[in-house]
Amino acid sequence: MSEVLKKQNAISIEVVEQKIYFVRGQKVMLDSDLAELYQVLTRHLNKAVKRNFDRFPGDFMFQLTSEEAELLRFQIGTSKLRSQIVTSKERRGGRRSLPYAFTEHGVAMLSSVLNSKRAVQVNIVIIRAFIKLREILATHKDLARRLDDLERKYSEHDDELKAVFDAIRKLLSTPAPTKRRIGFTTERQ
Repeated sequence: MSEVLKKQNAISIEVVEQKIYFVRGQKVMLDSDLAELYQVLTRHLNKAVKRNFDRFPGDFMFQLTSEEAELLRFQIGTSKLRSQIVTSKERRGGRRSLPYAFTEHGVAMLSSVLNSKRAVQVNIVIIRAFIKLREILATHKDLARRLDDLERKYSEHDDELKAVFDAIRKLLSTPAPTKRRIGFTTERQ
């Protein structure tokens, strides 16, 4: 294969990252996006999965609900998903079923179902993208934890400072002692 064709067929982690969504608290990729990356038709990808359905338990793959698909369409911000999801009233062209979402484990399992060099290469890039996202999320969690620690530390100091200011205010609010003259006093004074 020539270098030009290899470069055209190569995909980057950044391209894959844009196709990873958060659904039901999980990072997933849609069947149509995977089919596009594998350069196969979505229905062929889904047929291969259905032939090997026992390899894809619920934590590897699930079908989106119509509400999830609609929310995802707004998250994506394009009409791409809308053209793929066709309701029962709109049976003309496009997709007639709700998309399947594959978790990281489901994508890894796809490599055993799809037997092509392209599938193996794409799966490697996809798994690397999932790993990179996991590292980014871990970094964010670490930063959030550190921020919480700092906030807790300074809130303790805030309490101590508040006690000092309260003591100062108490001293300021007590009436000043009456002034007495220093020295001898006579009865006239």
